[in-house]
Amino acid sequence: MGTLKDRLNDDLHAAMKSRDELTTSTLRMALSAVRTAEVAGDEARELSDDEVLAVLTKEAKKRREAATAFSGAGRADQAAKETAEGEVLDRYLPKQLTDAEIAEIVTQALTSGGFSGKAQMGPAMKAAQAAVAGRAEGGRVAAEVRRQLA
Repeated sequence: MGTLKDRLNDDLHAAMKSRDELTTSTLRMALSAVRTAEVAGDEARELSDDEVLAVLTKEAKKRREAATAFSGAGRADQAAKETAEGEVLDRYLPKQLTDAEIAEIVTQALTSGGFSGKAQMGPAMKAAQAAVAGRAEGGRVAAEVRRQLA
């Protein structure tokens, strides 16, 4: 099996052949974001699968936030489009953790690191994020760490 970027390219070609406009436009947008990340910095480089996954996670989060904003503004058609794009991106992301799973992982990370009290929020967040490994949004993890450290 190739890299995640290769899979995105292959799926883009398949979507173009089947004339799936939503998937085609979404994957083009995702690949564009990946290429932008590859040329960011001092010199161009190939991204690892983890880095591509981070870019896709960021793009999926943008879609969720945009859908929420459009819904709040009464633009149901745009909200539905953003939601559909987010669902296409979700195919490439690891399954997201439930709140109970996040709580359990954060508890283990805090216990193993010996973190207690709000003064250790930074190191505790670092340990919790490493344990979660991209399977949950940072905001959800931060809220649980804050709750358990309080």
